[in-house]
Amino acid sequence: KEIKDIIAFFRIVVNSWDNEALKRIINIPSRGIGQTTVGRLEETAVGMELPIWKILEELPGKNIAGFNKGVISRLGQFVEMIRGFMEVAKECDAFATAVAIAEKTGILKELSADKSPESVSRHENIQELLNAIKEFSLNALEEGASGKLSDYLENISLLTDQDTDKDDDRDKVTLMTVHSAKGLEFKNVFIVGLEEELFPSLQQNMKRRAEAIEEERRLFYVALTRAEENVWLSYANQRYRWGRPSRCIPSRFLTELDKKFLEGLNIDKYGSSSNKRESYQTPSGIYRSEIFRNKINNIKYAETTDKNFKGDDPGKIVQGMIVEHQKFGTGKVLKVEGVSSDKKVFVFFQNAGNKQLLLKFAKLKIIG
Repeated sequence: KEIKDIIAFFRIVVNSWDNEALKRIINIPSRGIGQTTVGRLEETAVGMELPIWKILEELPGKNIAGFNKGVISRLGQFVEMIRGFMEVAKECDAFATAVAIAEKTGILKELSADKSPESVSRHENIQELLNAIKEFSLNALEEGASGKLSDYLENISLLTDQDTDKDDDRDKVTLMTVHSAKGLEFKNVFIVGLEEELFPSLQQNMKRRAEAIEEERRLFYVALTRAEENVWLSYANQRYRWGRPSRCIPSRFLTELDKKFLEGLNIDKYGSSSNKRESYQTPSGIYRSEIFRNKINNIKYAETTDKNFKGDDPGKIVQGMIVEHQKFGTGKVLKVEGVSSDKKVFVFFQNAGNKQLLLKFAKLKIIG
């Protein structure tokens, strides 16, 4: 639901005449605009053969639907918010616009305030959506293509065809949450995202952490037992979190599985397979192996200790080059813009993520 809600915000920002998207999010999160108001808006729009947005835009000058001052004020605030997003969408890429919408609508704040497992899961769903949009924007920048919100919407579809599937159309993969999979069984099951702070999720309330992890351990059992024949378990070594790349730690649940049932998963590389749950009481106590400490060291900025480090002529830096920075390490030039002393370079560094640097101060060394 939360993904469809935020996508509906995207749709109305890109196309204000999208009545279905507008009706979905006009009171999300709750802003005192009830179904009676929405119904009157829709009735007025149909009667005048206009989109609902057109009726809203004319308030308070033309109060065609006969709203009182309180309703007009709330509708006006909604309109101004959407107009603000429209301006952001014109100037910024899809990721910056999406973050602005997620934050300023109050969707993220509402989910963050509720510490229930369901709300935490919904909050993480939005985070994953933003990660995907970040990747889309970076790819568009690297390819020199347009990466606006409208371009992103052209590349996605949230509609599933399950309700209209033919009986003989079964050659497909069904995506679902663990909760929605309860009671169902499949020949093959893929459980993804088995990483600390994802599954199990990050719990802000440490007093309830042990209880919450036990609940997610039960959910993991539910996921495993959905498989009739085979189950694949996977985790990412690195993923984007809120637009920034970060290393991932394999889930503790992997180490608790009996190794005789596993094929091709070397969990000893990341931690013991024994059930020492007490070693997971705090984030700092997770996987205290030398290998893991080395992994943490590897993601620190590759700062060069060479005091004689010199960058190449800034005028030679062009899009597509592989460069080295004294602090951020090796990266790829995604874009160069501006003129003379104000020229800027956008570089995606392997260890530091996306950086925007003033070229005359960047001291970049051309590698290839």
